[in-house]
Amino acid sequence: MMTLTEELDLAQAHGRRVGWRGWTALAVLMLPVLLVSVDNTVLSFALPEIALQLQPTSAQQLWIIDAYPLVLAGLLVTMGTLGDRFGRRRMLLIGATGFATVSALAAFAPSAELLIAGRALMGVFGAMLMPSTLSLLRSIFTDRDQRRLAIAVWASMFSAGSALGPIVGGLLLEHFAWGSVFLLAVPVLVPLLIFAPLLVPESRDPKPGRIDPISIVLSMATMVPIVYSIKELAVHGPTPIVGVLFAAGVAFGVVFVRRQLRVANPMLDMRLFQRGSFSGALAVNLLSIMALVGFLYFVAQHLQLIIGLSPLQAGLALVPGLAAMIVAGLVVVPISKRLSPRVVIPGALVFSFAGYIIIALSTDPNAVGVLAAAFVSLGIGIGMAETVSNELILSSAPPAKAGAASAVSETAYEVGAVLGTSVLGGLLTALYRSNLQLPAGMPADAATAARETLAGAMAAADRLEPATGEALRSAAAHAFDTGVGATSLIGAGLVIVAAVIAATTLGRTR
Repeated sequence: MMTLTEELDLAQAHGRRVGWRGWTALAVLMLPVLLVSVDNTVLSFALPEIALQLQPTSAQQLWIIDAYPLVLAGLLVTMGTLGDRFGRRRMLLIGATGFATVSALAAFAPSAELLIAGRALMGVFGAMLMPSTLSLLRSIFTDRDQRRLAIAVWASMFSAGSALGPIVGGLLLEHFAWGSVFLLAVPVLVPLLIFAPLLVPESRDPKPGRIDPISIVLSMATMVPIVYSIKELAVHGPTPIVGVLFAAGVAFGVVFVRRQLRVANPMLDMRLFQRGSFSGALAVNLLSIMALVGFLYFVAQHLQLIIGLSPLQAGLALVPGLAAMIVAGLVVVPISKRLSPRVVIPGALVFSFAGYIIIALSTDPNAVGVLAAAFVSLGIGIGMAETVSNELILSSAPPAKAGAASAVSETAYEVGAVLGTSVLGGLLTALYRSNLQLPAGMPADAATAARETLAGAMAAADRLEPATGEALRSAAAHAFDTGVGATSLIGAGLVIVAAVIAATTLGRTR
């Protein structure tokens, strides 16, 4: 059996440059990338409207956002491996059909519970989409320089889609009901179903080995309890169930790893994690997305519920950051050819650190320009870090295992998205509640709603007599922004950790 290094050297030696067909295929593959990444953050801006219409509890509010990435986190490795075996393009088309159908149904969910269920089912089909897009790029662009640019486009669109979510959401919510953010999937994925069979070549592992149902079950039993325990910790604090779930996930993870090391054809090649460039890039990926999604979680609410912008106005305030993220992701390509990633990524993340510090030190709650400038700074760092880290992850794996490697990369992204809303969002919710000082004489039902969420407080204020309502708005805004200041320092700390990991691990093969 060849070593991993020998497999990678052989793949690089057979690289061929592609023409217009390959770049057209890239454009087609960007459709699901944009859609899924938009879907990760579009609900941050739709959440206030959903909260008013469906009246979810604070826990349900987090679940509406997190049910989707939680299911993805559990299924990505499985779906990536199945794509290697049965065909990555085939998995892409199945995922697109299911995702569009379920999204259309979720748009008309009459309750928070059904919306959460719809989001979870979307996660099943989303898990088929994302590993397929990145692994297909690995098989289409075998030349390293062309692949680096293709992945830069992929990463830029993925990061930009996360930022585009609030803008798309704002535009739709300005004119339509909240369900329109889900209906967006239909017109985006229909062209994919038409053009992908014509332009995107099928690819698969030529020697996939047999399906290992035990490994599939173990991978899901590892991810779901761990991610769920983190969510529970963020919402309810340390409880016995949190410890039990986390311990169970770790135990299943140990069994999964031991099985992969023992079987002849592992579902996930554990040799990949021996490479510093692979494992370090994964950590950078996870922490960067956690910082980005956590930032969008509280900025979306601040712009709409405290400053009073419409969804569209709030989305447009973040356009400069979106542009900065896209440009930074492309500009870093020639830089990464000349400088080591252990230099490029830490240097880029200085910008993201500065973005969080700007928020932490801001004293004017109505300064839209400050929030926009902070997002520009954050976006520059995240855009560069995501491009370089994703290219390292994919280039560290042999072409035959591109689906599994892509799935691991996507798992890091989705876990980061869950952690961004669960940990940073959960911390913000806890700080909001602890700092909220309710005006005297409030009705019990209004007080309960105000303690649950910022949206609940603002809705309750509208139903109270003017003086009490204004006092409640002021108290809720102060409590929320106090929490944002502390949460921003945590976000800055995450960026520092990512930079240290990059500086100490990237560029090493062992």
